[in-house]
Amino acid sequence: MDDTGATVRIPGDVRRIVSLVPSLTESVAATVPDALVGATDWCSHPADLDVTRVRGTKNPDLDAIRRLRPDVVLANFEENRPQDIEALRAAGLAVWVTRIVTLEQAFASLERMFAQACRVEPPAWLEAAREAWGEPYAGERRTAIVPIWRRPWMVVGRETFTGDVLRHLGVDNLYAGHPERYPKIPLPELAARRPDLVVLPDEPYAFSESDGPEAFPGLACALVSGRLLTWYGPSLVEAPALLRAALG
Repeated sequence: MDDTGATVRIPGDVRRIVSLVPSLTESVAATVPDALVGATDWCSHPADLDVTRVRGTKNPDLDAIRRLRPDVVLANFEENRPQDIEALRAAGLAVWVTRIVTLEQAFASLERMFAQACRVEPPAWLEAAREAWGEPYAGERRTAIVPIWRRPWMVVGRETFTGDVLRHLGVDNLYAGHPERYPKIPLPELAARRPDLVVLPDEPYAFSESDGPEAFPGLACALVSGRLLTWYGPSLVEAPALLRAALG
C-alpha cells in the first residue's frame, strides 16, 4: 500500500518510471536514473534531466503518460489532483502516492517508495539526509511567518513540510495552528504578528531582495531557497546547513 492506504500492484522488475512531483523526480534521477522516462515541466533537477515532459503537476498530459508505458507513476497527495490519479489508475497504470508533511515522514516514505514502488535498495543519500537532520535543535527558538505568495498574500499554515523543516531548525511558524494549510492573510495582519523572522522562499512565488522584504519594514527577513525548504529528496542532505546560514 502507498502512503494513502491504496493498494498498488507493482511489477517485480520496475524499469520505467514517470514522476509527477519535482522532488520525487530528483530523488529517482539520483538513484535509478535509467528508469526515469517521464517528468513534469516543473521538474528542474537535475539540470540535465533528459526525459519526456508530461506538462504540469496540476494538468498532466494523461495520454502522454499512458504512451510512456510506465511500470509505476509517482505522485503526491498535495501536488497532484485526485481526479488525475484516478484517471491513470482507471487506465490500468500503477500510481504510487506519497503523503509527506514532516521530515520523519519524508525519510520513511522515500524508503518505502524506493523499496516497494521502484524495487531498488534505498539510496545512500537518504541515510546521509537522516544523519544531517539527526541532531535536535537546542538553541533559542524564534517565531516566523512564511509567505508563499503575494497579491493576495498567502502563508504557510498548518501541517506542512515547510513548517516542520523550520521547526527542526528552531523556528516556529506563527500560523501553524491556522485551520487552513495555506491561508490568505492580509498584509497588515501579517506585520502585526511581529514575528522574529519573515521567511521568504523563492518558490512558488519568487521572492527576492527587491520583491518581498520592502513589505515588512522593521522586521528581519530571510531569503531562502524554496527547494531547500520544501523539497524532500537529495537536497535534504545539504538543507540543514544551508538553511541555518540563510536564517541567520
